[in-house]
Amino acid sequence: MQWQTVAATLDHYTPTQPWAQTLVGVAALALAALFAQWVVARLVLYFAHRLLRASGREDWDQALQRRRAYQNLWYAVPFAVVSMGIDLVPHAERAVTVVGRLAHAGAWICVFVAFSGVLSAWQDTYSATTRAQTRSIKGYIQITKLIMMAICVVLVLSILMDRSPLWMISGLGALSAVLLLVFKDTLLSLVASTQLTSNDMLRIGDWIEMPQANADGFVKDIALHTVKVQNWDNTVTTVPTYKLFSESYRNYRQMFESGGRRIKRTLRIDAASVRFLDGEESQRLMRFRLLHDYLQAKEDDLARANQDLGPLAEVPANRRRLTNIGTFRVYALAYLRQHPEVRQDMAMMVRMMEPQAEGIPIEIYCFTAITAWVEYERIQGDIFDHLLAILPELGLRLYQQPSGSDLSALSGQMREAAWHEARREQALSLPGSGGPAMR
Repeated sequence: MQWQTVAATLDHYTPTQPWAQTLVGVAALALAALFAQWVVARLVLYFAHRLLRASGREDWDQALQRRRAYQNLWYAVPFAVVSMGIDLVPHAERAVTVVGRLAHAGAWICVFVAFSGVLSAWQDTYSATTRAQTRSIKGYIQITKLIMMAICVVLVLSILMDRSPLWMISGLGALSAVLLLVFKDTLLSLVASTQLTSNDMLRIGDWIEMPQANADGFVKDIALHTVKVQNWDNTVTTVPTYKLFSESYRNYRQMFESGGRRIKRTLRIDAASVRFLDGEESQRLMRFRLLHDYLQAKEDDLARANQDLGPLAEVPANRRRLTNIGTFRVYALAYLRQHPEVRQDMAMMVRMMEPQAEGIPIEIYCFTAITAWVEYERIQGDIFDHLLAILPELGLRLYQQPSGSDLSALSGQMREAAWHEARREQALSLPGSGGPAMR
């Protein structure tokens, strides 16, 4: 009896006009959709918060909220309710098909947008880990989003056109050439990004040098299409990802991991200052701790060799003698071997290279024990400060091209010499000076 009473009451208040019944049905469907959204939102938030916090994934919970993954998911609920309940609205047969398809498509769009938010949240949580400092998943996230977008477009179009998704996909086969042309850069970047990551060719934080792209600095970001390099002047160079796979560039990561940074610099010695050392100079240089043992051994060796020459040793050209430039090379190598900030287990040498018009190059080749840029420059500066200062002790001069002041000083000396010569000739030509006038 109670149900009959309720039914009679509803029949009494139900309007009899078709347009009014349609309006009431639409209002009831809208209320049902909003109520379902409110219920799902509360359930999703409650269970998601509980599960993520219980598993210690508070960062995931915050990232999902920040990327609006929850909101986009329950936005799909009203569309789904409308899609399923539009048939119950009285006298709306003409709008059922259109509204139903639009609501169905809207529901799927919200679902795919929600999954895109999940991927973005994954990127956010991964970026906060230490592993993200060396390996980036941004390219994979972006290509996954592109694939999801393509699936969403095919699915929505198939719903709106009331066709099978397979029919849509088969139609794309005829446009494969056009699609390959349109997405050429994306496909190239996908292959390059996969190769760079899988082969560990590039990491975030690597120092790379790519002159053809004017890139010289640290890798700041690795995405699907581009790699951002922060140069030393704080500018940012954007390099296409596929160029880093198809073209050459220099990566200094191995240098940092090895713990040694190379010094390769030359000192150009003035050839006019190269000469033999006499016995007095050799004795004076023996006071240097780094040269004492070397000079002592060399003096004994040279004495025995010259003694074996007999009378031929009286000619200086026949005798074996030490040179100041050879002694400098020995001193520089000994200095490097006792330097506490130079790697002793890596290649180290001081060599003479081919003489040139700018002097005789003496190359210093070694590795510092500290790879940081500022400390590396300090160590390199200290080494060459000392070597430059020791050159005069060995009678050597550094080659230096004449500057404006040198030419000016030379011109002044020549004018002064010409003036003195003119005064001397004038004095000789005066009477009583014994010059031509007396004769």
